[in-house]
Amino acid sequence: MMKKLLIYTFLTLFSTTLVTAQNLPTNPDPGKCYVKCITKDVFETVTESIQVHPSYQTLSVVPATYKNIEERVLVKEASKRYSFVPAVYETVDVAYTTGGGASELNVVPAQFGTRTQSFEVYPKTSGWEYKQLENCQSVNKEDCVVACYVERPAQYRDVTVTTLTSEASTTKGPAAPARTRTYKKQVLKSPARVTEEIIPAVYKTITRQVVDQPARTVSQTVPSKTQTVTRTILKSKGGITTWEEVDCKLLDPNVLPIFYELASARLTSESKRIIDNTLMPILSSKNVNIEIMSHTDSRGDDAYNMSLSQQRANAVVNYLVSKGISRSRLSARGFGETRLVNRCSNGVQCSEGEHKRNRRTEFRVINN
Repeated sequence: MMKKLLIYTFLTLFSTTLVTAQNLPTNPDPGKCYVKCITKDVFETVTESIQVHPSYQTLSVVPATYKNIEERVLVKEASKRYSFVPAVYETVDVAYTTGGGASELNVVPAQFGTRTQSFEVYPKTSGWEYKQLENCQSVNKEDCVVACYVERPAQYRDVTVTTLTSEASTTKGPAAPARTRTYKKQVLKSPARVTEEIIPAVYKTITRQVVDQPARTVSQTVPSKTQTVTRTILKSKGGITTWEEVDCKLLDPNVLPIFYELASARLTSESKRIIDNTLMPILSSKNVNIEIMSHTDSRGDDAYNMSLSQQRANAVVNYLVSKGISRSRLSARGFGETRLVNRCSNGVQCSEGEHKRNRRTEFRVINN
């Protein structure tokens, strides 16, 4: 009696330790089945606008303007004339300037350079992956499952950006030379003597060119240029393990009662109604994954049938995605004519009804 009690205690402790080590559900109900569910990483696509060329200034030169002015100048001074000895004069040239005085302005354009800027377009991710060891000797295949924590590096994209190294400027050129003109002037060399006679001065009006508005620069702002970059960011981290109770029959392949026309993967309205009534309640109420398995009959080429069956499985998955189910919870597999449910293999005469049974789709709940 004591020996049986020790054995029972040991088995109880071993079972409790095994459940804890594998993180299995606590207090499970007898005859119930549970599926391990690991929440997925949630990603979000964002669009950002980046500046790839800065704003800068352009300069243009407005030339100087000139105007003509009139000026009254003395060309003969007043003098005196004497009766006995006339006054003696000599003629001299008097110089004056006209024009010139303004400097030319030259534009030096803005200077640019380039640099490469790296942007993260897909974040660094990590998560658990499960792998079943080959040549497993245990009857329970769960004993040969290895969990590997896999880390995937972030992805980057290089964008070439133009930078402004120096703004536009101006330099002064040499001033335009002034033009020299002369006029004649009679200067009294010796005055008259004895009697005196007043000789009035003589004036002349001359025209000369002077600067009205000096040369100047006008600046204009060229706006910056931007480029739109789309990248994926990690919105929320997954990896949380939960257990969902499911009907044990759902873990084995279950026939989804939809059948296909010959050589077709099209879902009829009746097939869609069956999917809505059969699969949608499971996916909506539980956080589980479902595998869709489609098959063909034996008529036709084997390779063609394999492709057709994959198209049929994809059709069911695509329909579920259109109903709001995440594609990450669905798996599609085509088996062609490799899993016939009756004797109707290649070369065997069968009725259309017998062939129709093989053109089927099955589903089962799987761990995610």
